[in-house]
Amino acid sequence: MKSLGRYWGYLAFVILVTAWWTRAAGPVALLALSLLVTAFFLFQAPVWCCAVNRDGSLCRNNSSGLLLGCSKRQHKWQKVRMAIVPHAWRQMNRGLWASPRDALTTLGAVVGMVSTLVATAISVAGKVTGKA
Repeated sequence: MKSLGRYWGYLAFVILVTAWWTRAAGPVALLALSLLVTAFFLFQAPVWCCAVNRDGSLCRNNSSGLLLGCSKRQHKWQKVRMAIVPHAWRQMNRGLWASPRDALTTLGAVVGMVSTLVATAISVAGKVTGKA
């Protein structure tokens, strides 16, 4: 049961996609669920570190989330730096698609961020027009 707790974000992702598909939830619920899904994939989902080693290969240690590195301190800083510095995005992109699990995590994070933006826009538009 302890290992299933690490994967709660995948269930939240399925619920989010289902809520958008069926239009069964309001914009505030969609926004909250989108934020949870995005936070899970960026900071908690189990993935490989994929920081660049000294020999140019990718680190295969376990890590939590797309933005956090493994237990090596330098890898944690390298992953954060790759997310912020534009010329390092190519290196970071190499690691985002390293395995099917990493690809699913990357797609989940992108869908979560887009869903957050759309749910925010719907919520703001509803408040402006008075329909929310």
